[in-house]
Amino acid sequence: KKENYEQQQQNNFVPPLLSLFLFQTTKAFLPKMLEMNHGHIVTVASSLGLFSTAGVEDYCASKFGAIGFHESLSHEIKASEKDGIKMTLVCPYLVDTGMFRGCRIRKEIEPFLPPLRPEFCVKQSMRAILTDQPMICTPRIVYMVNFMKSILPFEAIVCMYRFLGADKCMYPFLAQRKEAMNNNEAKNGI
Repeated sequence: KKENYEQQQQNNFVPPLLSLFLFQTTKAFLPKMLEMNHGHIVTVASSLGLFSTAGVEDYCASKFGAIGFHESLSHEIKASEKDGIKMTLVCPYLVDTGMFRGCRIRKEIEPFLPPLRPEFCVKQSMRAILTDQPMICTPRIVYMVNFMKSILPFEAIVCMYRFLGADKCMYPFLAQRKEAMNNNEAKNGI
């Protein structure tokens, strides 16, 4: 039980480490970019940094943090009048890498919003970077959901999430993860 608790604590500490990595990497390169007034900063976040869902609060918080950092840094660079430094924020929907295998939205909606192929996300991201787009969301419906979140009351957003099946979309993923952990514990005699 103690080892299981320690493993869970280590798993819960991943998002702050990712945020620290983002900050430290930018801090390492930004001074030279500012000096040369040239460069391009790309922040890869997630649609779960624009709007959240139940069950993956730590992941959502880390992505909200990455987006907040990106936006704040964008304002700082604009205020310093360094027009040679470009910034692009990448916010894809579910990418089919296996990370969230089992995540499911409403079955009637799934054909319209399948997990994205990694190659497609890379292609869209590179196009955005090469054309100096400040932000890219894939698929484009993510823009609409983000806009609606900013103008509708919270209860209306909850209704929209329920309609899409996005309110509990991570539950199948979490159940599979829990089962895998239990099976692993059984194999190891924990």
